Amino acid sequence: MTTLTIISKPDCHLCDVAREIVDVVVADLPDADIEIAELSILDDPALHAQWWEKIPVVLIDDRLHAHWRLSADRLRDALTAATAGKDPS
Repeated sequence: MTTLTIISKPDCHLCDVAREIVDVVVADLPDADIEIAELSILDDPALHAQWWEKIPVVLIDDRLHAHWRLSADRLRDALTAATAGKDPS
């Protein structure tokens, strides 16, 4: 299983856009085994310290994929590679 994690916070416009992109891309990959998790920097001081100025942050299997702006094409390619057992970078 591939885990995609969105690190965000409430009332973040770019986070809302990233969520929409993730939803569309994951829906386009119905056979892929992808778990989506979302963490808020407001709930975890360590996440806040690490990512507060870069949200939204998208991790694939705990590796940084993107921050600030998310490309649907790049995310699709990375998830396809990750679910096929390849390096998603």
